[in-house]
Amino acid sequence: MLIEVFKSKIHRVRVTESDLNYIGSITIDEDLLEASGIVVGERVYIVNVNNGERFDTYAIKGKRKSGEICLNGPAARRVQKGDIIIIISYAQMTFEEAKDFQPKIIFPDEKTNLLT
Repeated sequence: MLIEVFKSKIHRVRVTESDLNYIGSITIDEDLLEASGIVVGERVYIVNVNNGERFDTYAIKGKRKSGEICLNGPAARRVQKGDIIIIISYAQMTFEEAKDFQPKIIFPDEKTNLLT
């Protein structure tokens, strides 16, 4: 049996852009992807601290050291530029694997979205 376990979190980053006309997804600075262990194409859950919205999409790579956090496509309607969001991913694993698993949590600078 597999269970779904919290895998990664980018805690409290600021939305830098939203693009309704893009095909979909969330663009995330490459440094943040690497530090959090989130991979391109991975399903991520977005929690908007400003309005309580919760939704899922998939990650795409943004420019390294840009601080870019851009919601694309229909997800752009659930955020506004400047909103604070939390990005979370989960993984499926066995109960035994989950007992020893340690998630990656990163805390970028909330104003710049850069790692300090």
